[in-house]
Amino acid sequence: MEREQYLAAIKPRMPEKRYIHTIGVMETAIELAKFYGEDEKKAEIAAILHDIAKYADIEWMEQIVLDEKLDARLLGWGSELLHGPVGAYIAESEFGITDEDMLNAIRFHTTGRVGMSRLEKIIFVADMIEPNRKFDGVDRLRKKAKKNLDKVMSACVRHTLAFLIDTKQPIYPLSIECYNDMMKREDSEG
Repeated sequence: MEREQYLAAIKPRMPEKRYIHTIGVMETAIELAKFYGEDEKKAEIAAILHDIAKYADIEWMEQIVLDEKLDARLLGWGSELLHGPVGAYIAESEFGITDEDMLNAIRFHTTGRVGMSRLEKIIFVADMIEPNRKFDGVDRLRKKAKKNLDKVMSACVRHTLAFLIDTKQPIYPLSIECYNDMMKREDSEG
C-alpha cells in the first residue's frame, strides 16, 4: 500500500483532530528517520498506523488482548494503553504488516519498553513532538530531537512520567521499566 491508501484507511477511524495529529507524527517521523538513518518508509507507515485503534471500542480491545494472549497487564488500563498493542494487532491482521520493528513501534509508542530500537524511539518521540502538540517544554524537546535520539527519548519519557505523577495517574509498568533502562544507559555512558 502507498501513503494515500494508508491515510484513507485510518481517516474514518478517528476524529479530524487525531487525523491531523497523525499527519504531524508521520511528517516528524520521516524527518527523524532521515536525520538518524532509519528506513523512512517504515517510519512513515508505523506513524500512520500508530493510533489506528485509539478510538476502538474498549471491550473489543480487551477481547483482542485475551484472544491474542497479549500482556494481561493491559486489561483495565483503557484506550490510552490498549490502543498501542491493539494497533499493532490491526497493522498485522488487517494491513499485513509483518516487520516486527514496525509492529513494536506501534505497540510501544505510548509506554516505551526496555531496549527500544531506533525506529521505536523515532515513533515515540514523533508522537510527542509533532507540530500540533502544545504543552510546556515541547519546543525544548523538539530542539533535542535534532541532537541525540537517546537523549530526546529519555527526556520524553521523563516528561511523560512527570505529567502522570503531577496529574495523579497510575504508571504502566513498562513505562517505569523503560525509564529505568534509560537511566542505566545514561549512567553507563557517563
